[in-house]
Amino acid sequence: MTHQEPSIDSPETQSGDAVQAQPGDAGEAARLAELEAELTRLREDALRERADLDNQRKRLERERDSARRFANERLLSDLLPVIDSLEAGLGVAGEGASALRQGMELTLRQLLKVAGDHGLVVVDPVGQAFNPDQHQAMSMVPSDEHAPGHVVQVYQKGWLLNDRLLRPALVVVSQQG
Repeated sequence: MTHQEPSIDSPETQSGDAVQAQPGDAGEAARLAELEAELTRLREDALRERADLDNQRKRLERERDSARRFANERLLSDLLPVIDSLEAGLGVAGEGASALRQGMELTLRQLLKVAGDHGLVVVDPVGQAFNPDQHQAMSMVPSDEHAPGHVVQVYQKGWLLNDRLLRPALVVVSQQG
């Protein structure tokens, strides 16, 4: 190691001895204490912020888990009267086929209303032009009654949930006869 000569601005004298404490050093000590206090305060603030972020993350996780667990609460609550109707229909002692059919039709209308209130829409395209985005062609038949490329028969209805295809309609499409 080489020894450097102190510069004129250096706190060391020409002989290398340290300069004795000057009256301004008390101000520097106070400034140092002030800076140390500021550093301690900033560290505490950083810890507090970190704890707040951690608490917020945990709260959001709990809310997300709760939302996921109870996402179907409204739908299932709306389905309870349909279940009640089915149970009541099954509890009726044999009043005949027409009463049973009438009860089933009422229950189906009730179920379709609940489904519709929750964004479920039926795709029943008889007589409409074939739409590959919503229909799945099972076969083609010659037809003089229907324009080519139109749905002649529906094997199974399709369903949309909030304008998104849930299940395509299974259809028979007309071709030129």
